[in-house]
Amino acid sequence: MVKLDFSNVRGDIAGGVTAGVVALPLAIALGVASGVGPMAGLYGAIALGFFAALFGGTPSQISGPTGPMVVVLAGLFASLSGSVELVFTAVMLAGVLQIVFGVLGIGQYIRLVPYPVISGFMSGIGAIIIILQLGRLMGHAPPGEPVEAMIYLPTALADINFAALALGIGTLAMCYLWPAKWGKYLPAPLAALITGTLIAFFALKVPVLGNIPTGLPSLHMPVFDRDSLFLVVEAAVILAILGAIDSLLTSLVADNMSRSRHDSNKELIGQGIGNGIAGLIGGIAGAGATMRTVVNIRTGGRTNLSGMTHALVLLAVVLGLGPLAANIPHAVLAGILVKVGLDIIDWSYLKRAHRGPRWDLALMVLVLGLTVFVDLITAVGAGVVLAALAFVRQVAKTQVESLKNLPEHLDSPEEKELLSSIRSQVSLFDFGGPLSFGAAADLGHHVREHSEPGTRIMILDFSSVPFLDLSAALAIETIATDAKASGKSLFLAGMSDEVREVLVGLMGSVPGNGDYETRLEALRAARYSLSGDFGGDRSPHVKMVPAT
Repeated sequence: MVKLDFSNVRGDIAGGVTAGVVALPLAIALGVASGVGPMAGLYGAIALGFFAALFGGTPSQISGPTGPMVVVLAGLFASLSGSVELVFTAVMLAGVLQIVFGVLGIGQYIRLVPYPVISGFMSGIGAIIIILQLGRLMGHAPPGEPVEAMIYLPTALADINFAALALGIGTLAMCYLWPAKWGKYLPAPLAALITGTLIAFFALKVPVLGNIPTGLPSLHMPVFDRDSLFLVVEAAVILAILGAIDSLLTSLVADNMSRSRHDSNKELIGQGIGNGIAGLIGGIAGAGATMRTVVNIRTGGRTNLSGMTHALVLLAVVLGLGPLAANIPHAVLAGILVKVGLDIIDWSYLKRAHRGPRWDLALMVLVLGLTVFVDLITAVGAGVVLAALAFVRQVAKTQVESLKNLPEHLDSPEEKELLSSIRSQVSLFDFGGPLSFGAAADLGHHVREHSEPGTRIMILDFSSVPFLDLSAALAIETIATDAKASGKSLFLAGMSDEVREVLVGLMGSVPGNGDYETRLEALRAARYSLSGDFGGDRSPHVKMVPAT
């Protein structure tokens, strides 16, 4: 249900207006960078900014075109030979997928992507944005793919438009050097856009945007082309996932600044509705925008009214912007986008990466490289898989190392006395917690290696094991087979019903020579067995679990 909060109207209007002014040059620049055009960037900012704020789950968040999304759209636009209708179809489909993500509650899982993976692909996206703008800084129109753009660089260097280069570098410098106190009234990107455009208009001959349509957008219904269907669907999936990650990361920033808590699944639904409508009116896809959200909160924005106000400000500008925007030089937009790319790169992590785990740094660099030279979906997929495998390996190592022959704790003096009296002939292994498939491979080897030389009975204590997967169950079967082959008895103790059910289901019965409710019962049975009362389970002091 949509709920509007009017408790902070003055602050929300101030934040929304300021965020709208900041968003204006970025929306134009990102629209051009996508290949679809500046008005598509503005339409996307308006639709996504309004509807994501209205239906989303992060009240103070400002949404609009972002660098990561534009990188995907630029690649799709180049692959489709400039078919804008198919690009807009991908944007609409991405919106539908994000709504599905929110309805299914996937938002909580997207936040589980490891930080080195996020750092790597965000830094890779920043690098791509910079690479794609280098040619434009020199007065050229380079290809839309990063590798092709790098190949094109020698051509651009051989024929530099020095006026465009000076204008682009000046724009970039102005974005960094603009005084913060002036930025409260006129944000640096907008000041650089206005200044660079005026200088070029009166003094320089450099490539400009040219004729731009103005007014309200027209509807673009989805179209499907069999030859391009795979490209469109693949791009939609990437846009949906990337937009979800980007938005939820920005939501975390907003939470920290506003001392609030966002609803991740509701946020995904809002982002999906916004992107769906953006594609319908000819706008590019976007996500929660960190810089614009920070500006909004710092200038008083707290509720969804601020995001809606930001969109209405852009709509008012769009209705009369065309003739003015036609004179904006490509080099000025390139300078602004280089600033965007540099801001996306995770300099904070790179500065201290050498002090952290080397594996995390290697993973970050790998994901960065795959992002730039392969594609985003491969980069994120490979990064998540490798991070998961590394985590499983570390957990498995810890699990195996915790498998003690002589447990560090015994629950009662009787247990200590029992184990002490039969220590030379009994090996007691205590599983310190859940057994994962990663630990299963070394489980049997570890038990064999750490059994006492004169062991006649092995006891496996499952008291701390809540469940078993198939790999761990097969490892237990291997231990039972090895024990039988070497003439040793195997007692199992403390198994939960879930663990017992897995073993019985796999092997037909509980393996070994005895199944006891507790470790104490197993130790008693072992002592009676070693004292000559084989069938120690028949002793009145020993209680076995009934066979199933």
